[in-house]
Amino acid sequence: MIITVTPNPAYDVTYELAELVVGDVHRVSEVRQRVGGKGLNVARILAALGESTVAMALADKAFAAEARTEGLDVDEVEVAGVRRTLVLHTADGTTTSLLEPGHPVSTAASEQLQHRVTARLAGATGLVVSGSLPPGVTADLPAQLASRAVAVRVPVVVDVDDEALRLAAKVPGVVLMPNRDELTRLVGSDCDEPADVVVAAQRLLDGGVAGVVATRGPDGLIAVTSEGAWVAALGAELSGNPTGAGDAAVAGVIRCLAAGDVGWPGLLRDAVAMSAAAVLAPAAGDVDLALFGTLKGRVSVTTMPTPRCTG
Repeated sequence: MIITVTPNPAYDVTYELAELVVGDVHRVSEVRQRVGGKGLNVARILAALGESTVAMALADKAFAAEARTEGLDVDEVEVAGVRRTLVLHTADGTTTSLLEPGHPVSTAASEQLQHRVTARLAGATGLVVSGSLPPGVTADLPAQLASRAVAVRVPVVVDVDDEALRLAAKVPGVVLMPNRDELTRLVGSDCDEPADVVVAAQRLLDGGVAGVVATRGPDGLIAVTSEGAWVAALGAELSGNPTGAGDAAVAGVIRCLAAGDVGWPGLLRDAVAMSAAAVLAPAAGDVDLALFGTLKGRVSVTTMPTPRCTG
């Protein structure tokens, strides 16, 4: 069983527009709404792939009930409400996102979530902690959960940002999945070039993390572990909705780690193909499973040098 944790879930709302002009009035051609948040999206993809998974979240009963109607196994710690995220998707493929902060959460609810996750780790094969934190949840929550997973030898992937990412990076044995901007903020240096990513990731490995998988949008993924470094990419930019592509990559990574498949080139092929299949799906948290297998064969994986960081 793979556990996903979403401290700040959301109703994901997608508006389809012909174009977006600031200050103008727009007619929306199509509206899609579904329960989401990064960990929920990961769980949805894993469930579609036939994996046993449970989505744990700070959510109200209505949100959890709607998630269950999709067939998701949800274990919620009840809170007052759930935020919305609004994605404006225009005909030229551009997406603009508006993200609400979330409803305040009590210390008791946050602690209860930690206790419930910890109780489930004994039967878990993997753990994902991803997304933002609502007001009231301290930045060390992802790190605390990651530490507990590592302590019982459960592979753990953390996909968070800012102070939560900095604290998670101090957990020996964790796998981090930052995007380009998140990694830059974490290490305090530019990470635009692949070689820069490798040097930055090596610094984090020297601090104890088990691996860094840097997501780079249409440029694919760069993974750095004690075994080496690789860049994986599809080689062709896809036209679609990239919202949720990062969550699909997380699903691909934890699926392989949970199965004990630590062959990183193969893992990266899965993750890149999964991410691309999400771009071609209409809504975040979906993947085009028919295309997943086809795209996997088109992913190139190249070994990169791993210079030691001296700074």
